Amino acid sequence: MDASLLLAFVGIVIVIFAIQYVLKQQRRKALMQKYGDKYIVDMIMNRQIWQGMHKEQIIESWGPPEAKDQHIYKTKTSETFKYRKTGKNRFVYRVMLENDYVVGWKENKNQ
Repeated sequence: MDASLLLAFVGIVIVIFAIQYVLKQQRRKALMQKYGDKYIVDMIMNRQIWQGMHKEQIIESWGPPEAKDQHIYKTKTSETFKYRKTGKNRFVYRVMLENDYVVGWKENKNQ
């Protein structure tokens, strides 16, 4: 009986990994169709950010921000995306955007 339970458990684990692999490949294919650039797709899939990254790409990479601030000026729109909340208005990451493009980010290592 123990051998059959172990075999069932191993089978379930294999199915879970197979599903994750297929979903990851489908996401990669969809991103490739959307952006047409292997470098950008690899960066998004590896959850990395870079200066010049579009607002939509950071959401693809890190998901929607937990909070955000927005300021609209005459010549530009400034936003801050906040990720990994640790307390009241305390976040590990703050990503600054101007006119929908990443211009920088801060990591608060003390959190």
